Amino acid sequence: MKCPHCGHEMPDGYLLCDKCGEEIQIVPDFEPEIENSITETLSTLISSQEDIDEEEDDEEIVVRMGKGSRKPQVILAFAILLLAALISYALYAYHIHTVDYQISKAAAYAERGAYSEAIACLEAAYADYPEEARILFLEADYYYLQQMDNYALSALMKIIDRDTAQRYAEEDVEEAYGKIITIYANEKEYGLINELLRACDNERIVSMFQGYLAMEPEFSYVEGSYAEVIPLKLSSNTAGTIYYTMDGTKPDKNSQIYTSPLFLETGEYTVSAFFVNDYGIESDIVTKTYVINLAVPNAPVVGLYSGEYTEAMMIAVEPAEGCKTFYTTDESEPTADSVPYTGPIPMPLGKTLFKFVNISSEGIASEVTTRTYTLRLRGAIPTETAVTNLVNRLVEIGYLTDVTGKNPRQSGVLSYQFSSVLRVMEEDYYTINEYYDDGTGLLSRTDKVFLVQVYNGTAAQLGYDEDGEFMANVL
Repeated sequence: MKCPHCGHEMPDGYLLCDKCGEEIQIVPDFEPEIENSITETLSTLISSQEDIDEEEDDEEIVVRMGKGSRKPQVILAFAILLLAALISYALYAYHIHTVDYQISKAAAYAERGAYSEAIACLEAAYADYPEEARILFLEADYYYLQQMDNYALSALMKIIDRDTAQRYAEEDVEEAYGKIITIYANEKEYGLINELLRACDNERIVSMFQGYLAMEPEFSYVEGSYAEVIPLKLSSNTAGTIYYTMDGTKPDKNSQIYTSPLFLETGEYTVSAFFVNDYGIESDIVTKTYVINLAVPNAPVVGLYSGEYTEAMMIAVEPAEGCKTFYTTDESEPTADSVPYTGPIPMPLGKTLFKFVNISSEGIASEVTTRTYTLRLRGAIPTETAVTNLVNRLVEIGYLTDVTGKNPRQSGVLSYQFSSVLRVMEEDYYTINEYYDDGTGLLSRTDKVFLVQVYNGTAAQLGYDEDGEFMANVL
């Protein structure tokens, strides 16, 4: 389109020349029916005027002949016709300014590919009817069809603008957000979508498009002081990845990835995290500080003191309320993965270092209690001899077929291993466990425990009396 004032070539859709400043007036086409009506009215006026002129000539003749004048009637008729013409023009002027007329004219121009003229009609309509969202939607569509996305976005932004959004129905605002986000998504401008939604105060709209949004991670506990271990959970508003640190440093994409709750025990923790959605948009970093003050349980109380012993003893630990006790005998530090203490422990032969620890239900460990025991049984038969005595006795009574461990009840073989020293009915016995090998070389312990008297080698089977006390049932 060229400026009618200076001839400068203007971009499509412009209504103001950017060279001379001349405003461009788009003159709409006349509707055929209304144009015909006005033409007929004006023709009638002209014909009436000619009749009046003829009548005036005749009137002069009549006056000469002494007749009366008809001029008032002619003037009235002329006035009526003039009024009709004015009304017709007023109706026409009103009609061409209605929103439906402007939209229909814009559509007609668009069908011919004249988008600049179509948009000019819509701009004129919007000036008179700014509350009509359909004008802006149509204008955005025409710009979009011309690949003028920025102009299309400008039209749609008028619908969601906070100062003007109240003019439009909620569904119109939602539709405008949808069209804007579609344009941004096609251009892969995901950051602009995130900014758009972060600025939106309509929860429904934000929920509709939250897949594009990168909100800060939510923490399952408010920051502060706690007297218990807390399983801190981090969550995001949609699919993506949460990165975090626990030492107060700033997290980045090389930091730890959150996959499961963070168990915060005694101490102070500064947890920082941010979220990255599937479109690569990063949230702001959130930092919270937690102070965990937990009561440390008392160390285990072991009744038997360290020392050298000459008869079998049981090592007992007093139970601690709300705690479980664990121990080791290999000089390693006991943890919740160590052997759990379930009852008195027979003292092993030789020198043994025991380490005990109490661990609370919150996972807090006490100080470690250490005991060293040395058990020496003077005059006792060797443990190997005790095992041999037991196997021979089991063959004698028919429990075993031979000393290799074969038996009449199973296809595999049985074997026997020394375990500990146990005091039973005021006598010391070696406890010997039984194991079964099904031929694969894998040993599984049976439920039988045998005894061999440490001094005379008598074989027996461990049992219990009616009070639950140990018994030696001689074989």
